[in-house]
Amino acid sequence: MSAVTAPDRARARIRRLLPTPPPWVAMYHSITDAADDPYQVTVSPVRFARQLHWLGDRGLRGVSVRELLDATAAGRARGLVGLTFDDGYADFLESALPLLRRHGFTATVFVLAGRLGGDNAWDERGPRKPLLTEDDIARIVEAGMEVGSHGLLHTSLVTADDATLAEDTRRSRALLSEITGTATAGYCYPYGDIDARAVRAVREAGYRYGCAISPGALTGAYALPRIHIGERDTPWRLTAKRALHALRRRRPADLPERFRPVGAALS
Repeated sequence: MSAVTAPDRARARIRRLLPTPPPWVAMYHSITDAADDPYQVTVSPVRFARQLHWLGDRGLRGVSVRELLDATAAGRARGLVGLTFDDGYADFLESALPLLRRHGFTATVFVLAGRLGGDNAWDERGPRKPLLTEDDIARIVEAGMEVGSHGLLHTSLVTADDATLAEDTRRSRALLSEITGTATAGYCYPYGDIDARAVRAVREAGYRYGCAISPGALTGAYALPRIHIGERDTPWRLTAKRALHALRRRRPADLPERFRPVGAALS
């Protein structure tokens, strides 16, 4: 058995002093072929399949955020990557789900409880896309996926008044819990907008965690950072994004315009 050297001890001390990196969570939206994608929220099925292969080839497994947090608490999160899909687009069922199941992956789908069966009316410049229905959600849950709340109507919590804030977080959780038959654990902040007031509302509504994008100084289970994944993300870009995840808490310069922080420019 080799002796521990002084450099080894020094590196171990440095690692103990460094903050624990947050879990790696990927943020998807729509999985379909699209000629018009002004907000860069669409990934083609072909590209998505290649991205899942990239994970599998590296011994990584995609899981829901709930599963990722459970594994992290138990010290078993090595090799796990959180997969999330915002907005609850209907194409998740027809395009993403079959590919996820083929790889043995799970994911979290964040849906808008007040727009089920509707469309993405909040995207002013984007093409209209249908959203999941109640029956679709039941099928997703039956397939082993997690369903979380993205609020009621895709309203920024940062600019919402107190009544809207409470309604958005609490009522959306109650509606989805009734549909799925289980307590909704996760909330995803619309547009990624987050502040201490929004975090407090999500926690007080009974959620177990909250997904942001780049939460800045906010940390913890109610301010989980995520990495935006788009059509341009080839293997080398994914490798770079994974390597830099622990160091980036501000919004990267290439983040789509739709996710600009309220009242601020991209950093």
